[in-house]
Amino acid sequence: MTAATSRLSALLPDLSPWRSSADFRRLWIQGLVATFGSFMALVALPLQIKHLTDSPLAVGVMGAVELVPLVVFGLYGGALADAVDRRRVILLTEAGLGLLALVLLVNALLPDPLLWPLYVVAAGVSALAGLQRPALDSLFARIVPHDQLTAAAALNALRWQLGAIVGPSLAGVVVAFAGHATAYGTTVACFVVSVLLCLRLSPAPPAHDAEKPSLRGIAEGARYAWSRPVLLGTYAVDLAAMFFAFPNAIFPFLADELDAEWSLGLMYAAGSIGSLALSLTSGWTSRVRRHGLLVVFGAGAWGAAIAAAGWFSNVWLVLVCLAVAGAGDMLSGLGRSTIWNQTIPEELRGRLAGIEVLSYSCGPQLGQVRAGAMAGWTGTRAAFWGGGLACLASVGLLAAVLPRLLSYDADTDEDARARRAQRETALTA
Repeated sequence: MTAATSRLSALLPDLSPWRSSADFRRLWIQGLVATFGSFMALVALPLQIKHLTDSPLAVGVMGAVELVPLVVFGLYGGALADAVDRRRVILLTEAGLGLLALVLLVNALLPDPLLWPLYVVAAGVSALAGLQRPALDSLFARIVPHDQLTAAAALNALRWQLGAIVGPSLAGVVVAFAGHATAYGTTVACFVVSVLLCLRLSPAPPAHDAEKPSLRGIAEGARYAWSRPVLLGTYAVDLAAMFFAFPNAIFPFLADELDAEWSLGLMYAAGSIGSLALSLTSGWTSRVRRHGLLVVFGAGAWGAAIAAAGWFSNVWLVLVCLAVAGAGDMLSGLGRSTIWNQTIPEELRGRLAGIEVLSYSCGPQLGQVRAGAMAGWTGTRAAFWGGGLACLASVGLLAAVLPRLLSYDADTDEDARARRAQRETALTA
């Protein structure tokens, strides 16, 4: 019994970051509330566009509308995170997201809801997310001990998955029975709570010699990323996987083809269920040192599962494939997050997080456009399996041309060792 209990404990999530950092606990709870509210709107918004237009392309265009603000404000947000108090950036952008949710609510309450505000709000959300994400991502490496970064990434993913499962699952029911306005109203309420929680975070001021946000500063971060093949590999693999195999925009049309409109919320939640399953058994990842392997194998599993989802006609098998895809994405994400936090210097974390926003978010936005356009030209099912196979091919090619990503070892990598020493020096100062 003791041996079995020990093996089970080794699989369960490592709670060290939760115990060692009060700010980590606050951010975890705030993020859970905000994620739940965001996913309510994430499901309601494309559904509302579908109801107003009945066009896959119109839904996919939402990704194109979000792309430019994400690129511009993501890069600027990275420079901003290195120059100002990161807590303030998080607080103000969270309040702005709540106001945009209020716009969606007001529009949904109109006798004849308008289409153009949906695209305007989508662009605004993308801009604020681009500003916020670098400050948020770069904050964790400051408040969590170096040797707990993989555990922190797993717990953050667990938080996101809980919101991503419950939010979409309830959103499908709420929209079907209570309308879009109720879903948007829930989002507004969640952001009010989130802002109140952000007020309790400790200040996170920049270094005393931090420069003001500038193009030169952004270029400095880009040069650093370009000089590190391991970082380039994590960005490239994620971008390729999301561009070729992110079909969320066409879930409503797949549900229609499978004659299972009731399954739409489950489709949005299935990936998170798979991610959650991996997170709940993620204790072993704290002992992994070859994080590049996690990045590549996880992205490959994501592509293979999305391709399989396009072949099956049984909705339950499709949901299983989407869950497997989510587990693969989670595995890849743990590897990426750990490599970023272990190797990037503190003074560049914000700017590199801004670049990470582009690889993390631009891929899904472009992927929505690809999925919507391909579904319109070749059909919904082909958009799934074609994209999944393209993902597998591109990830394999990138692994072949970037061998240092596969050979990355946290114990021997020079950048990782330097950051560990930097953090130990800061803690003893």
